[in-house]
Amino acid sequence: MERNSAEQPQEVSAEEFFSGPETRAAQLPADDALLMAVLEAIVYVAEEPLSAAQIADAVSEPRDRVERVLGELVAEYEKPQHGVTIREVAGGYKMATKPEHHERVREFVKSLRPPLKLSLAALETLAVIAYKQPVTSPEILEIRGVQGAGVLKTLLDRKLIAAGGRKNVIGKPILYKTTKEFLQQFGLKDLSELPSLKEFEEIRRMALADDAPPSTEPEQRAATSSDEG
Repeated sequence: MERNSAEQPQEVSAEEFFSGPETRAAQLPADDALLMAVLEAIVYVAEEPLSAAQIADAVSEPRDRVERVLGELVAEYEKPQHGVTIREVAGGYKMATKPEHHERVREFVKSLRPPLKLSLAALETLAVIAYKQPVTSPEILEIRGVQGAGVLKTLLDRKLIAAGGRKNVIGKPILYKTTKEFLQQFGLKDLSELPSLKEFEEIRRMALADDAPPSTEPEQRAATSSDEG
């Protein structure tokens, strides 16, 4: 007696294994396939990372179901034919380009418009705050050896840092810390993913090379020591 086809183990071809989202969704129950499409659209249009709880509330679905289908969606985008991925950033889910494609995407973006980036002084100050937070302006001055009021204003305006109370010492100086926007801008899940000091020195070296103007040596030294954000 022949076994029912539904009971027989199904073989998966290489083409099916590396199939796109449409084929993947077709293999899911109809309700889950529809929910996956909705979650994909929500993560795509959201400007900030959304937690599973936020998404579950928005679509009026149980959180455990949303987390399960999100897991399917994340797994789908991990496949090599996708140039973007869905990953956890700052406590939520966000769609972003895959790291292995960053260099080519960066070159493409550079061809469209001048890149918006931090000055070396701002990058150094941001690093001090990230590694030493919460930290005061005098403590930043002691570490960098350069006044940084202008840089702090730039970082505050860009919402990369925020005031985190005041230190209980004479004068009660403001304590600074990094923000959720900082995690988003640098693609970090949390502060434990901060680059090592050695990696930061490499970032600093590259920033210095990019920012160095084709001018005389005294002018270069002046630009390097400038504290404009």
